[in-house]
Amino acid sequence: MNDTTKVTRVAVLDLYNDAPNQGMRNIKEIITNKNHTLGVAMEYDIFNVRGKEEVPHIEDYDIFISSGGPGSPFEGEGKAWEEKYFHWLESLWHFNQNCESKNGKNLTTHKKHAFFICHSFQMICRFFNIGKVCLRKSVSFGVFPTHLTEEGTQDLIFEGLHDPFYMVDNRNWQVIEPDMAKLKSLGAEILALEKMRPHIDLERALMTIRFSPEIFATQFHPEADPIGMISYLKDETKKQEIIEIHGQEKYDEMVDRLDDEDKIVLTHRTILPNFLQNAIRQLNLEPVNV
Repeated sequence: MNDTTKVTRVAVLDLYNDAPNQGMRNIKEIITNKNHTLGVAMEYDIFNVRGKEEVPHIEDYDIFISSGGPGSPFEGEGKAWEEKYFHWLESLWHFNQNCESKNGKNLTTHKKHAFFICHSFQMICRFFNIGKVCLRKSVSFGVFPTHLTEEGTQDLIFEGLHDPFYMVDNRNWQVIEPDMAKLKSLGAEILALEKMRPHIDLERALMTIRFSPEIFATQFHPEADPIGMISYLKDETKKQEIIEIHGQEKYDEMVDRLDDEDKIVLTHRTILPNFLQNAIRQLNLEPVNV
């Protein structure tokens, strides 16, 4: 890489609170792999949001990825890390709002791009108060189909996926009862909903929201890969928990789906990589040889 190469700076906000996880490995690998396939110089820094109260400065980075994490999306209330995280989120939103061109001139070089995953999805929904964030009646863990809305079928982030597509779900919480007026005021769109359950009289949870052309959030784990899922499913405690809730047949089905090329393998290779590729394109950064 020569000295004139433009480096795309990525900030990864780690919300795992120092808990063991596969998510951070996946995110870092996707950034590294996309770095090579796009021929773009990308560097990333990690910020331990819950463990060390770290958040990045908006001006220092081009792209932000905010991870999943354990526990309640409300457990940070009154704590310094949540205050800092919400201040960062507010700064991100206002920065992009102020990037709007006036008299044909851009006020800044470019808007910032951000992707929110699972726990972070619930946090951003809380921040904008766009729906009811609440506990599920039971834990959702496994590989499940997710259905695109009409808007979702047109979104570039899902280009290359089927409808429904398969994703990894691992959550006790959900976002339901969307405030459509609030979403409209933000310019946000719901792109995917929880799997259809006609035999269960419960509202389907929101699974994907595009808050703006630059800001995207998923309730599920698009970064998940078979290696990480096998690690989870082979854990004896998790295995017995799944069998107790869903039965042996459902557990075996989850294991069988892991290496299926048109299920989580395809989702892993599509959503977050598409986000990075579209962000690079919108940042007007030319691919370079690195």
